[in-house]
Parts: sequence; C-alpha cells; structure tokens
Amino acid sequence: MKFLKVGRVAIITRGRYAGKKVVIIQPVDNGNKPHPFGHALVAGIERYPSKITRRMSKTRQEKRNKIKPFIKVINYNHLMPTRYTLELEGLKGAVSNDTFKEVSQREDAKKTVKKVLEERYTSGKNRWFFTPLSMLYRPCDITTLVELCIVTSLPSAGVHKFYLYFAA
Repeated sequence: MKFLKVGRVAIITRGRYAGKKVVIIQPVDNGNKPHPFGHALVAGIERYPSKITRRMSKTRQEKRNKIKPFIKVINYNHLMPTRYTLELEGLKGAVSNDTFKEVSQREDAKKTVKKVLEERYTSGKNRWFFTPLSMLYRPCDITTLVELCIVTSLPSAGVHKFYLYFAA
C-alpha cells in the first residue's frame, strides 16, 4: 500500500494490542516466506507513561515517565492508518525481519526502541503519540454526525461494523 510508509502512525484494530498506537518501521507490501501477506514491522507503546504533577518527587516522576514498548509484525488488515507521521531516526536499523528469529535480538531491539521513545517523550515532541487513545465502543445513530463509523468487510464472515466514538 502506497500510503503505509516508514514513520506513518497507525492504530491496531485487532488482537492483544488493539487500540494501541504504533509507528511503521518497515512496510512489506508483497509479503515474504514466513509471512506471505502484506504486513508491516511496527513499534508501539504497550504501557503509556503516567501523568505527572509538580508535587511529585524526582524519583517518582522518573518512574512514571517509563514506557513499555513492543515490536511486532502486523497484517495490513489489522492496521488503521492515521494522517500523522513520526520521524524516528534511531529505529530504522533497530528492527528488521531477522530480529524476530532470536529472543536476544528481540530484547535488544526492544531496548533500543524504548530508549528512542523515552528520549522523544522527555523532549516534549509528539505528545499525542504518548497518550492512550480514549474511545468508547457504541453503535452510531444515523442522525449523529459526531461519531466516526468504519465499515470493513471480511469475505469469510460477511460484513462487520466497527463504531468508534472518539472522546476529546
């Protein structure tokens, strides 16, 4: 897919990390031998940093600033791209297809991703990426135009409707 490029921010719609924001590190349009479908290598935030107040001590602030990242190969069907991009120079060489073969390589890649994301968070850039997506699932009414209705069709199960109501 032409619009799923490196640095594009997307939202995962299925599975364990559903509703989490991710950044695409490497798109693979035609697939490869282990994954024979269009997919992307993504890095995202499993546990977002907590809120901080001025009254908290420095050590408590440092604890609450921690980010728990994840890296994953995700099918294009399970990604909802956004209009936002995130430029992370340190992630380009950190994660590749070979990273997922051994556990030690995967752990090292997670550590580099964590370091880059925490630097980005503490610098204050792209604050929207480091906040959890707040959404309520409920059916849309035709008269309400505030809600965003997304309809996806799956050939095996017929038509499924996903209604997302974004809380501001």
